[in-house]
Amino acid sequence: MVTTNTFFLAVAAYCSPALGELIGVPTVPFTTSGSGAYDFSKTDAIIVDNRFANVTDTQGWTLIPPTLNNFASTFAQDLNSIALQAVHVQSGDKARDCSIFLTLDNSTDYVDAAGRWTSEAYTLDVQDDRVTISGASPLGLDAGRHFYLMDFIVEMCNWISFWKQNTFHLHLSDNLYNNVDIYSRERQLDLYARFRLLSNDSAVEGLNNHANESYTREDLDEIQHSCAARGMTIIPEIEAPGHALVISQWKPEFGLDGQLDLLNISSPATIPTMKAIWQTFMPWFHSKVVHIGADEYVSDELTTYELATLYNRFVNAMNGFISGFGKLIRIWGTYPPQANYTNNISTNVTIQHWEFFEDNPKFDYISNGYNVINSDDAFYIVQKYSGSYPQRLNKTRIFHGNPAGGAYAPNIYDTNNATNNVPRDSPYVPGHIAAQWNDYGPKTSTYLEAYYFWRDNLAALADKQWGGNLTEEQYDDVFERLQAAAPAQNLDRSVKSKTDTILRYDLSSAENGNVRDTSGNQYDGHTDCQTSNGSLIFDGTCSLTTPLSSKGQDYTLSFSALQHKDSPPGPLFTGPDSELRSGNGTSSQLMLVAAGNAFALNYSLPTDVWVDAALIGRGNRTFFAVGGDEEMEFTTTIGINGESFVWAPMQIVAPLGEIGGRGWKGEMREVELVGYA
Repeated sequence: MVTTNTFFLAVAAYCSPALGELIGVPTVPFTTSGSGAYDFSKTDAIIVDNRFANVTDTQGWTLIPPTLNNFASTFAQDLNSIALQAVHVQSGDKARDCSIFLTLDNSTDYVDAAGRWTSEAYTLDVQDDRVTISGASPLGLDAGRHFYLMDFIVEMCNWISFWKQNTFHLHLSDNLYNNVDIYSRERQLDLYARFRLLSNDSAVEGLNNHANESYTREDLDEIQHSCAARGMTIIPEIEAPGHALVISQWKPEFGLDGQLDLLNISSPATIPTMKAIWQTFMPWFHSKVVHIGADEYVSDELTTYELATLYNRFVNAMNGFISGFGKLIRIWGTYPPQANYTNNISTNVTIQHWEFFEDNPKFDYISNGYNVINSDDAFYIVQKYSGSYPQRLNKTRIFHGNPAGGAYAPNIYDTNNATNNVPRDSPYVPGHIAAQWNDYGPKTSTYLEAYYFWRDNLAALADKQWGGNLTEEQYDDVFERLQAAAPAQNLDRSVKSKTDTILRYDLSSAENGNVRDTSGNQYDGHTDCQTSNGSLIFDGTCSLTTPLSSKGQDYTLSFSALQHKDSPPGPLFTGPDSELRSGNGTSSQLMLVAAGNAFALNYSLPTDVWVDAALIGRGNRTFFAVGGDEEMEFTTTIGINGESFVWAPMQIVAPLGEIGGRGWKGEMREVELVGYA
């Protein structure tokens, strides 16, 4: 993956001509020319060169690039979120004191690792009274097996763009592993499989029957435009002819007998149907390239030659069709070219290598003239559980992953055998993409856990994707400071507080509906409930609202509660990311709800008895405790391909937006939130 130059705060915040080295993520060449420093807090204006204000970058993968003026507005919003004074956008022809001047400069020095001119470059000139940024241009998550909210994807774009990532590969269709050795046809037709785009076009009627787990055209437009504003291009993937169970569940006649997740390409209607799907959604995609999947098309019923012939027919047909829309395609490497094949895949198709049992990227593809994106499983993540893959990026591999010595880089397809790698300046290496997969479905994790799996080390990987020279020690020293400055996101769900005590409510009184926060942070609440005998009475319709939303780990949310005997199931605490409930439907169990799934304890609140309870977030685990009793843990049960189960912890944030309401009847005396567990 190559990355974008659309956000400069991480660099600018550490700029000083007195430095011999610019420590940022990713690292960039920096030449000192004197002493002194620029006081970033005095910046009051971003000045856009009026010669280039409406210029856009036409060299990247997006079809909706922001103008230089658009970028300046986004940049100003980010600065205003942390600046000591307001930063305004102005037009002009030069920098002035206390300003950042944005201009364009198509310098011949702006080249990529292969020596080609690139629009993804800039010069940063820091003086003691101003900064000038001269740019060359104004500038993959598995959603098939786990739905992610639009707002979460946009927030992820904002975060990863801070680390100069420029591509978000969004997997839009897939299914759980189809274990044909034990699954009947009926079970295959019922297995979890999803298509995430929702259209009322008759050509795809019935393909998506899960409207609440889908993206409308308006949703996808919002995602793509929001991400493009920060230099991020959404690369959409619709998977076929393998991993295509959702297509066969829609039209069972298109699946191979006995293995419905594979499409029967020899059927005369299969390829026209896939073309119809792509034709329906092509206007939705604002990128110059799309991904058609083409992964793991393997069956014991056919020979390798027969499978490759069918597979190549499909890929070449889709390539020809999609090129008619002016777009290129990418595929996962599955059947490399062979001399005895009569229909090898066209070399204008970009291969995305992920595993050596599928292909050798250097000898199978690059030697035959193909471009190969590096997504090798050295940085392949499977959420929460895997028998073979990790759940976090391997930091040691990032800093020491070159088998010839040194750090990882996009040209390192093999971290063990240097002979399988190409030179750093190979023109056949478009970049590197780290993939995160939901192999075991939606109940394995929450939305935010997808972020947690990348959080600590994605920035380090970004440094190496760009060829940076940051050491592991330097990274450990600077990361958390830069992470805290990442704008337009709060994926950590942090809450500002003067002390470890973030919020404390005494619910014995609520004058005029106001509930005072005695923590010193002034997070006062408001309620339409009544007080009586030193407690706040929740009658099933009233609630207490707070100015907070969620709190990420670590935390302890303590409260004293009495549940009335006639209380129906209902929420105790609700936030945008989670909900703590006393029962749901016919169940009385205490549970956390997150990402549309309930995680219940073998415990129910007693009735007409006061309990001192606490919801505890500690590391990647979440607990509930009552009094001095042993903590109970919220876990998830993961089904492993229909053969076994494993239990895994859940990292769920504290819900803080509303207390009570929507059913629950009872009383509370105190609520306290602290930032430790």
